Amino acid sequence: MEKKKAGGAAPEICVIWSTVPPSRSADLAQRLLEKNLVACVNITPVRSLYRWKGESCDDEEHLLIIKTRQSLAEKVIRALKAMHPYEVPEIIALPVTAGHAPYLGWVHEQTREL
Repeated sequence: MEKKKAGGAAPEICVIWSTVPPSRSADLAQRLLEKNLVACVNITPVRSLYRWKGESCDDEEHLLIIKTRQSLAEKVIRALKAMHPYEVPEIIALPVTAGHAPYLGWVHEQTREL
């Protein structure tokens, strides 16, 4: 059973961020949607500057902004890791502490426990 936030109005929702190569972003997003693990994935171009294995890197990537139930976060993370081309992908889950209740309800309705 999905827990409700204080006041009982909105289900617990989280946002998961992951950076991916631009050539893989739409495919990864679509596969998560097809599994009903996520309600929505925004894809936005980003420039990532970081150090990897002692080298300075400057890459064009896409940031996936993934909306799902808090209770599905681990399943989404596992699915992303399985599909992700990076050796150590960025996958960060952030709880949604407040939001527009109808939207949060829609996210809950569009996802399901498997």
